[in-house]
Amino acid sequence: MTDQDPAPPVGVVVGDDGVARCPWATAEPERTYHDTEWGREVRGERALFERLSLEAFQSGLSWRVILDKREGFRRAFADFDPEVVATFDDDDVARLLDDAGIVRSGAKVRATIGNARATLDLRDEDGLDAFLWSYRPDTTHAPRTVAELPTRSDTSAAMARALKQRGFSFVGPTTMHALMEAVGMVDNHLVGCQRRGVART
Repeated sequence: MTDQDPAPPVGVVVGDDGVARCPWATAEPERTYHDTEWGREVRGERALFERLSLEAFQSGLSWRVILDKREGFRRAFADFDPEVVATFDDDDVARLLDDAGIVRSGAKVRATIGNARATLDLRDEDGLDAFLWSYRPDTTHAPRTVAELPTRSDTSAAMARALKQRGFSFVGPTTMHALMEAVGMVDNHLVGCQRRGVART
């Protein structure tokens, strides 16, 4: 193989336990997250608000950073109870920006508070759960390599537009595609991964 040769496609990786997984899940804490959460169906307002918030905070960062700080996020944001987070004021923003247990981004902190308020407003439209899951596509991809993984879709773009129209922020098409993967709306475990198929069970 020369320097000019393209890198070989990356498919599933078999771990030291003999289990085939997506290549991003070869070490902790990603491995446990991959095996127990990513791609499993998530329902309920609070659970989905948490995932929506964490995906927004992850924007531009490694997912490991978010996983390492997940308990800190839960403490800081009242276990992602949107009714509580919606009441946060400037003093709470200052408190959060001084909290090393989370990602200290003023824009993302304020977006999470605003998204909590928008989540409460969605209760007039059957709620966040029904709203998000209405965008579940009829089909899902069957990627065999990382190169085949989509990072956004027409559906995630439509979801992003609809959320923005209802007052949400940090909900771009790529972030919403990541959310759809994480909560089981689409199944982007690689073909051959031991978790392939969990999204639609």
